[in-house]
Order: sequence, then C-alpha cells, then structure tokens
Amino acid sequence: MAKFEHKLTELLRPAVEEAGKELLGIEFISAGQHSVLRLFIDHENGIDVDDCAEVSRQVGALLDVEDPISTEYSLEVSSPGLDRPLFTKEHYQAIIGETVNVRLSMPLNGRRKFKGILDAIENDILIVMVDGEAYELVFSNIDKGNLVHNFK
Repeated sequence: MAKFEHKLTELLRPAVEEAGKELLGIEFISAGQHSVLRLFIDHENGIDVDDCAEVSRQVGALLDVEDPISTEYSLEVSSPGLDRPLFTKEHYQAIIGETVNVRLSMPLNGRRKFKGILDAIENDILIVMVDGEAYELVFSNIDKGNLVHNFK
C-alpha cells in the first residue's frame, strides 16, 4: 500500500468504524480533476446502498475538515463485491486455497500479472501457483490484488 493511501486509511478508519463497518482498504486514483478516492467497506451482514451512503456522509465530513487531498476528487464508497480487493496480509491469509489476481509494482521474471491459486503465505512472501508453477511474490511488491470468484 502506498504511503499516501496508508495515511488516508489511518485517518478514515475511525469514521468508518464509528458507522459500524470495517474499512477493508482504500484506492486513490490520481487523474487530475477526475481523481477518485474509493473506499471498500464490509460488515458481517453484508453491505447495501444505505451503508455506503452513511459511510460516505461520515467520511465526507471528515475529509472536508481535514482536507488531506489537495486536488479535486470524487469520493466513492463500495462493498468489496465478489472479486473482493485484497489489501493486507490478513486478507490474503483468509483466502489461502482460492484463486487470486495479483499485479506487482516491479516485474518478477519479466512479468507483473499473476493469476493462480494462493498456496501459502510465509512471512512476507505469497506463494501463488500459476499453471503448476510456484511463484514467490514479495508482499511489499504487490501493487494490487483481488480474489477471483469461481462460480460453481
């Protein structure tokens, strides 16, 4: 997670928890006037549109006061969905044995994208099986990851 996103996560987590939800993670997509701050929230009973609206109001008020983003942006609050994004080692730990998509910041053996079964996590290394071959992905090199929902 980028330092800026980590700082925003720490700022916004209490507001999300005050609304009774869990902040899974944050994405900030910088695109000038079209930048987007996206929060992914969850709850044991699921998330609906009213939950997203409530968290958006809480977080929006905090962002107005703290003003941590100097450019224009849109705030989006979302449920994680079926292909939930993965932000922490704990998120990955909870889905060992499932299919994941992982994009690296820096290439490994000439590639940045890996889709396969998350086989294990050892310290800061994710072991992902792609077409029968094990790849060791350093957690700090992960740019983005998500669960791949397999419909059965």
